[in-house]
Parts: sequence; C-alpha cells; structure tokens
Amino acid sequence: MAYALQGAIESGLIYAIMALGVYLTFRILDFPDLTVDSSFTTGGAVAAVLIVQGVNPILACLAALAAGMLAGVCTGLIHTKGKINKLLSGIIMMIALYSINLRIMGQRPNIPLLGQEGNVITWMKNWLPTKYSFIITMAIVLIAIKLFIDWFLKTEIGLALRATGDNPRMIRSFGVHTDNTIILGLALSNGLVALSGALIAQQQGFSDASMGIGMIVIGLASVIIGESLFGTRNLVWTTAAVIGGAIVYRIAIAMAMRIPGFEASDLRLLTAIIVIIALTAPLYSDYFKKRFAAQKASENDNTVINARWDKKEGA
Repeated sequence: MAYALQGAIESGLIYAIMALGVYLTFRILDFPDLTVDSSFTTGGAVAAVLIVQGVNPILACLAALAAGMLAGVCTGLIHTKGKINKLLSGIIMMIALYSINLRIMGQRPNIPLLGQEGNVITWMKNWLPTKYSFIITMAIVLIAIKLFIDWFLKTEIGLALRATGDNPRMIRSFGVHTDNTIILGLALSNGLVALSGALIAQQQGFSDASMGIGMIVIGLASVIIGESLFGTRNLVWTTAAVIGGAIVYRIAIAMAMRIPGFEASDLRLLTAIIVIIALTAPLYSDYFKKRFAAQKASENDNTVINARWDKKEGA
C-alpha cells in the first residue's frame, strides 16, 4: 500500500507539470487546446530518440520542451492566421502530430529506454541516500516551474495573456496584439506538456506512440480537482491547487485500481468517473449549502415569530 502511494505521488508530481500547461490554456487563455494529447507524445518521442543516440538526458528534456513549444506555436498559427475555430485547431494539430511523432520515432510504435545507462529520473532517484529522493528532487523542480509561471503571469506580457483570456476585445483596445499572446500561451502550455511527456517516458522506460491518448482529460481532471478541493483564492494559490489536484488524482487512481474487479484497461473509465465527480461535486455542494442556509433562516424566523407570540400572550 505504501509503495503504491509513493508511486502515485511520484507520477502525480510529473503529471502536475502537464496539468500546469493545461491550466494555462483552459483557465488563463480560455482556449480548449486538444493538441495536448499529441504534444505529450512528442515530448516523450523527442527525449527517447535523443537519449538512445547518446545525448545528455537534460538536453533531451530541453529539446522536448522546445518541440512542444513549436507544436503550440503551430496550433496558434492555425487558429490566428488561418481563422480556424479554437477546438478544431487543436484537433487538426493533434492529428498531424500523430504522424510527425511516428516519423520522429523512425516509424516505430515505441522506443525502449530500459537499456540506457541513465536518465533524468534515475539521477533524481540516486543523488540522495533516501528512498524519497525522487519525490524531493521532483518537488524542487516543480516548485521552480510553478514560481516561474507565477512570476511570468504577473509581468506585463503575462497580464496581457491573462487579459486575452478574460476579455480579448478590451485588451485589443489597449493596442495588444492578441494573436501573439494566444500563440505565446499555447507555446508555453504545450512546452510544459511535452516536458512532462519526456519525464514520463524516462520514468516508465519507453516512449510509445499512443502514450498521450487521454492526457487532456487527465490534465482537466487535475485542474478541476485542485480547484474544487483547494479553491482559487489568487493566482499563486491556484497554481499550487493545480499541483495538488494532479497528486490527488494519481492517488485516487492508484486506490481505485486496488478495488477488486478493476483492471488496467479500466483506467480511462475511472478517469471519466473522477472527472464527472469533480465537476458535479461543487454544484451539489453549493445546492446543499444554500438549502441548509435557507432551512436555518426559516428556523430562525419561526423562533422569532414564536417568541413574539409568547410575549404577546404573556402580556
């Protein structure tokens, strides 16, 4: 049980990078970007190919980050310059990337990494004399990424990016070129997603052409769960909530998979169920809170009326 929990936390820390990328598009930019399902694979494919060729794993991760950003730029150009619907732009790029990923991988469906002497994940696990070395190291990396996002979104460009998602017509009136901010936001988002894919490929020991299927749902689940459980007080708190949501999601999946009758093939079904619960729970919570408040107010009114009636009869 403890081993499964530790593994879930380790995976959650890596997927949290992807969740932050999804948060940038869906919450900050208000852009339903489905490129995520393929840019995640792009990151894993680029990192795996370079590591097999003997490139330093850190440089391979940076290359994966750059490849993901390029994919995001392409999605942004399809939408802004091609004037294609946001959702359709992501779908088009997602489909195109599938073939591109296969070309990156040399037309092979997967690339094994188990025979490699070392990668970023093994380095993280070995540099501290404790079994929690990977969690500690990955947490440091994740905090650094979170702090960068918090800082960036408070800069002039970051504020323009946030304004583009909130009210693009208003920000255009101030002379901001919203096409550029959309492209920038998509580039940053898919860069983070690809970096997460590169780390996942190294953690599981292989890169697969279908490893990104359903990533957008996992990212959304992490964002929604984090916001539901921890709230959205401000930007710094919300990015931390997204990270917490990714970890909670992986723990929930790990616990659910231990229920008798569930198999690995049921993972997507469990993901869908968790997303539905995360989406509907706040609605029912608000409903019952309002109902309880109304009932309490009614009881208070009845108490006041009864007190006045008793006072009147006593007089």
